[in-house]
Amino acid sequence: MNSSLLLSWVTFGYFFSALFYLISLVLKKQGIGQVAGWIIRIFFLTQTGAIILRWVESYQMEIGHAPLSNLYESLIFFSWTIALIYIWIEWKTKSRAIGVFATPFAFLAMAYASFSPNMNTRIQPLLPALQSNWLIAHVITCFLGYAAFAVSCSLSIMYLIKKPRTGKKKDNQGLLSFFPGIPVLDELVYQTIIIGFLLLTVGIATGAIWAHSAWGTYWSWDPKETWSLITWLLYAALLHARMVKGWYGTRIAWLSIIGFACVLFTYFGVNFLLSGLHSYGAT
Repeated sequence: MNSSLLLSWVTFGYFFSALFYLISLVLKKQGIGQVAGWIIRIFFLTQTGAIILRWVESYQMEIGHAPLSNLYESLIFFSWTIALIYIWIEWKTKSRAIGVFATPFAFLAMAYASFSPNMNTRIQPLLPALQSNWLIAHVITCFLGYAAFAVSCSLSIMYLIKKPRTGKKKDNQGLLSFFPGIPVLDELVYQTIIIGFLLLTVGIATGAIWAHSAWGTYWSWDPKETWSLITWLLYAALLHARMVKGWYGTRIAWLSIIGFACVLFTYFGVNFLLSGLHSYGAT
């Protein structure tokens, strides 16, 4: 058994987890939600084992590096971090309704990695610029930050769905009664954004140090560097508006969704639409 086979199982595991979360919400069956929770935990552990196994396989091939070096491996790790953050949120809130909105992100990252026809899944030697101990610190912090923003986006969508419209009281009606309360969702959006912002800050800092060791400059205004800065500034403005201007609720939720759109463009758009030192292309 190799890591690729285990990761293909994880793709389907995350799909069934997301499906069971949805069925649990629609049918209002807590038991099905518990099954979904066990599924995502089992396949999260499976994915953890697969990532470790891929690392071991690289050493067996006398390449020997952490599985974080190309598009395929980064998607796998992105999915893993989303699952990690979501499992923590579910444990903290005891609400499985969040899984309906958060687990699809983990599944979609895995599905793209597993089924994209141009995806290169082979373990390859590191490029000279990537041969640095800063690689692990930079990638781990950035993707944990991205995952926190993904979960924050999920929570923001839930907030906008549940928020009562003028003259309507729907907070505790129907399926929405299984959502966390409005104040809880608002606070969770804020907390996950803070976590993501701090991790992204560390990721940008470690990336600058890595860039200096690899290319001799801390900042070169490469497209990915530029969009990472734009994303960081957007979330910084969001937190400023929350803490200083007293923004809550709908405005913060929309800014969270826009911020995650910037994250996705930083990760996918820059890699495929723009050329630069960080472009994966089809690797």
